[in-house]
Amino acid sequence: MKEMTTNPKTKDPGQAAIIYCRVSTTRQKLEGGGLDSQEHRCRQYAQDRGYTVEAVFPDDTSGGGDFMKRPGMVALLAFLDAQKDRSFVVIFDDPKRFARDTEFHIKLRREFAERRATIECLNFNFEDTPEGRFIETIIAAQGQLEREQNKRQVIQKMKARVEKGYSVFHPPIGYRYQRDRIHGKILVRDEPVASIVAEALEGFADGRFRSQAEVKRFLESKPAFPKGKTTGEVTLTKILEMLQRPTYAGYVEAPKWGVSLRRGHHEPLISLDMHERIQEILKGKARGPTRADTHEDFPLRGFVLCNECGEPMTACWSKGRSKHYAYYLCDTRDCSQKRKSIPRAKIEDGARDILRAMQPSPGLFNTARAMFRDAWELHLAEGRETQKRLEDELKATQAKLDSVLDLIVEAGNASTVAAFEQKIEKLEREKNVLTEKIQSAQPARGRLNEFIEPLLGFLLNPWNIYKNGGLHLKRVVLKLAFAQPLRYDRNEGYRTAEISFPFKVLDGALNHSRHSESGLVGGDGLEPPTHSV
Repeated sequence: MKEMTTNPKTKDPGQAAIIYCRVSTTRQKLEGGGLDSQEHRCRQYAQDRGYTVEAVFPDDTSGGGDFMKRPGMVALLAFLDAQKDRSFVVIFDDPKRFARDTEFHIKLRREFAERRATIECLNFNFEDTPEGRFIETIIAAQGQLEREQNKRQVIQKMKARVEKGYSVFHPPIGYRYQRDRIHGKILVRDEPVASIVAEALEGFADGRFRSQAEVKRFLESKPAFPKGKTTGEVTLTKILEMLQRPTYAGYVEAPKWGVSLRRGHHEPLISLDMHERIQEILKGKARGPTRADTHEDFPLRGFVLCNECGEPMTACWSKGRSKHYAYYLCDTRDCSQKRKSIPRAKIEDGARDILRAMQPSPGLFNTARAMFRDAWELHLAEGRETQKRLEDELKATQAKLDSVLDLIVEAGNASTVAAFEQKIEKLEREKNVLTEKIQSAQPARGRLNEFIEPLLGFLLNPWNIYKNGGLHLKRVVLKLAFAQPLRYDRNEGYRTAEISFPFKVLDGALNHSRHSESGLVGGDGLEPPTHSV
């Protein structure tokens, strides 16, 4: 090994010097022991000895014990490598800035020695003697001990916070930390991103987004959602992380510290039941991929069927001499209508006529309002029954949990205990889901208008909602308004539309094919004006 070069503590006017400064956190960077104050002290030291400072290399990260994880130190070594014919003095203000790990301290000393660099410290005199190297090793070991003790203390405090139901990690997208008088540092919703994340998670759980790629496209379409700084995209890795995080369901956990899933104090974006459905989907619950050409340009694509073969029509743009033209068409093999284009306007104007006709009279609308209020009371009664059933399930789950806890006390080997612990974790998760379902089983009476008024608005004028909504809302309107997809004949236009149950109820006749006095379609549906080709 090469002889380690040390600090002679003698003046050497004109000696080239480099300053190295380091803090472990952003907070230290901004406070009195930060980078600026370290640099100031090192410059004074260099000035007193007549050194010429040629460069300053700062670091604001600890890099653990490994100096090669510190960008500033890596750049410093590269600087020395680029000027091998010169000798430098590397100045830092304390041995702890050099390395807080015995092994890496020795390695770093060797790196400087191989580059003919001398190290000088404001608070310590490095000596190339057996006694000096011994003291140096002791100081490095002491630094390592302090670092590991600090790390252990921080982990213990963070673990205790998680055990009490608080998140201690970097806030997930859609949350931010806020100081609270009672809870201290707690996660709160970060709008409008929180609502965007909630919509993405709900959409994946209920099938609106049938793949992670669709969630990605949805999030990238929202200007407020944070994108990658360089690519402007949202990575699939980030999507998967969001879908898997129980934080969004209002829960916290820290498996690496042995802290199992538990209810957190922060506000959830989705229910735990919805989070569990997402996990089932991620584990392999089959879903067919959504067509790549589903687009705002063709909202009826997939909902309108070819009357000849009964298969969903596709849609496309076709290039003409001077512009592009939009068409719907059947693309089913062996169908007589295969690839015979139908102008988009004919398909969509016909659907508009059907939806605009589905409007009840004011008298019938008021009757519907009363019907829904009666249905709401029935819903409340059903909610009470559901709540009682869930409470019984919760008691049974707790009994199973108590039984397993009794068995684990009597278990004699580690493998049996581990199996019981997995069972306990599963039962605890079931308890959390049941508890949440009990709390939401019976809606508050005050929420009557919150649920009913939007529904009545839809029944009063479905076309208005369809016309003003985006692609997703348009498709929701179609699913709610019609019991079956619409069928279209290229020569005769739309066939009889099978309207959904609420519109049949409003008409007062479930098996009626003629127009009623209210002007609403009868039970068998509406026959719109045909469109000849």
